[in-house]
Amino acid sequence: MNKKLKAGIVIVSVLAFAFILAGGLGVRASSSEGAYKQMGVYSEVLQRIRSEYVEEPNFDAVRNGALKGLLESLDANSSYLSPSEYKHFKEQHPDWKANIGASVSKRFGFVAIVSVVPGSPADKAGLETGDILESIEGKGTREISLAEARNLLMGQKGSNISLSVIHPRKAEPQKIVIQRDEISLPAVQQKVLESNIGYLRPGSFVKGKTQELAAKIKQVQSSGAKKLILDLRNTAEGDMAEGIATANLFLDHGTIASLKGQQYPKEEFAAEPAKTITKLPLLVLVNRGTAGPAEVVAAAILENTRGDVLGDKTFGMGSMQKLFETQDGSALILSIAKYYTPGGKAIQDTAITPNILVPSTPDQADAEEDVDGAEATESPKKDLSPKGDDQLQRAIAALKNKAS
Repeated sequence: MNKKLKAGIVIVSVLAFAFILAGGLGVRASSSEGAYKQMGVYSEVLQRIRSEYVEEPNFDAVRNGALKGLLESLDANSSYLSPSEYKHFKEQHPDWKANIGASVSKRFGFVAIVSVVPGSPADKAGLETGDILESIEGKGTREISLAEARNLLMGQKGSNISLSVIHPRKAEPQKIVIQRDEISLPAVQQKVLESNIGYLRPGSFVKGKTQELAAKIKQVQSSGAKKLILDLRNTAEGDMAEGIATANLFLDHGTIASLKGQQYPKEEFAAEPAKTITKLPLLVLVNRGTAGPAEVVAAAILENTRGDVLGDKTFGMGSMQKLFETQDGSALILSIAKYYTPGGKAIQDTAITPNILVPSTPDQADAEEDVDGAEATESPKKDLSPKGDDQLQRAIAALKNKAS
């Protein structure tokens, strides 16, 4: 089938399904009158294709493609799973707990790397924030849902996975094979930098991270820290609840975030004074790999004027999903609510823009690894200074000018 005609069929089907879905979801009559008028046009076009096209189109394939396009046009986290895909989704082996150690989302229709876990197989293979996975195990990521892509990245410890990766500023995709492993998320890194500035890097917001971070804050304070840097660069893993709890460590009043959707009652998360453990001047570091719970923390600090946020604009990831099974054995994964900043901005839509914009430099990752390794090694040969990390240097300079 000619590619243009294929695309045309899919587009028309997407529109038709969109209007059918709108009616099924109970859209108000006043807003759907135009939709019903247009339905005649779409039906006519589909009928013309069926009767006049050079051969009988495969409408099952068209339907699946149309529904995938419809769901993914809503947002990166909404997906359609065909009956076979949903069956595989449910049959994921319980012992397959290994993966490559990378957070992924969808960008421009492809699966994109949000961040990688330091020391993970993805990190060792050279994957970085912004890389595009063109294919996973030979499957083009434009043709598969985000849920299916995440499933494919999971597997048995020691098993291999083949990827085709497009790096920014590189013309040709790179074919790589990565061995899956069980991922150990890094512990909170901390040290006291120059001018009695405490440096903290949680690495993730998995369950228990807030408690661990609280202990490290107390530790740097007892070591003489008078000001704090919270480094959330390349931090995307974890739970929103943990991000909210972490923000509360620094905030004794105000709204941390809110969650709401069309059918989801608004839920507001307010800071509780009893859970606050420090009032030291604070600066938060972010970059394009900052996502999800880390964005909740950054937004809460910034919009409550608790401290500055420095670095690049963040990724933009913050919604809640729900799975709906359909009669034919397929399933929908729909975003049913979004997280909002204290000022009412949807994190998923706008991400977080620092009030002090400092772009990452090409050698930024190497410099960040030096700081990350501060607690892991005592070797005198390793340079533990923030040399080469322009964002961290700017953060130190900004904090020096703030009164304690």
